[in-house]
Amino acid sequence: MREAVFLRQNQERWQQYEKRPQVGPDELAARFVALTDDLAYAQTFYPTSPTTAYLNGLAAKVHQRLYANKRQDHGRFARFWAVELPLVVARHHRTLAFTAVLFLVFTALGALSAAYDDSFVRVILGDGYVNQTIENIRRGDPMAVYKKEGETLMFLGITANNIYVALRTFVLGATLGVGTLVSMFRNALMLGAFQYFFHHYHVLKASVLTIWIHGTLEISAIIVAGAAGFVMARGMLFPGTFSRAEAFRMAARDGLKMAIGLVPIFVTAGFLEGFVTRHTEMPLAASLGIIGTSAAFIGWYFVVYPRQLMRRQATVSLS
Repeated sequence: MREAVFLRQNQERWQQYEKRPQVGPDELAARFVALTDDLAYAQTFYPTSPTTAYLNGLAAKVHQRLYANKRQDHGRFARFWAVELPLVVARHHRTLAFTAVLFLVFTALGALSAAYDDSFVRVILGDGYVNQTIENIRRGDPMAVYKKEGETLMFLGITANNIYVALRTFVLGATLGVGTLVSMFRNALMLGAFQYFFHHYHVLKASVLTIWIHGTLEISAIIVAGAAGFVMARGMLFPGTFSRAEAFRMAARDGLKMAIGLVPIFVTAGFLEGFVTRHTEMPLAASLGIIGTSAAFIGWYFVVYPRQLMRRQATVSLS
């Protein structure tokens, strides 16, 4: 990008920072991040320019104001999930929506394949699991697989595996998104075949009321992890006015925040799968309550709240 274009795109924002230096800690932190990004870009492409010197001075002033309030700036850890992560999600809502639709299409493909090919479920889920579950269905306890292992070990193992799968799905975005796409395809295909399998044996209702106690959070988080991978891939493929390296760095940072932000959700899903899902005798209202609460939280935290926060931030910036 030519320096004149870089100035024209950003100068008004920099001047606004100078005109309104007294802002809240969250806005001040956001300014510092934006300025350091601008400074890094200027140092790379215009190292001896007055623009670089100006940005260095402005970033230093913001830094001083930011850390002058450090003693009062408690709760940084909580603000990541309350402010920073939702704003990142809001910036990438289109990618998240695209990923969700893609996952649903792949899931439908998995169910359709299972419906037209009797051997497909065994290829996807394995003979051991299929044979054991068929035997459990005959015994009248189709979800007995969730009762085999000890609660704590199951919780720890499932949580660790889900976090690994999510981070791997995100990191594979570095393959221009191909690896993330394959990971999403495998997970969705498995889900579709898995659910059709229970439908075929007339226990779909029992499976839904049991599996989705933890699956609502787990599957939603996998979709967000896939979106994080696609965010990183998009930075590489469509850098816009930035250099490809700079666009990739910014996109990777956003994607990493999305992936790391999923850890508490996977911990909660693992807890539900390890300690709650095994209780297949629980009342229908309890099962629906957990599933509904989980779905409501996902919809609020990843769709409604980010939009509200983005509008609130825009209002503050214009005032």
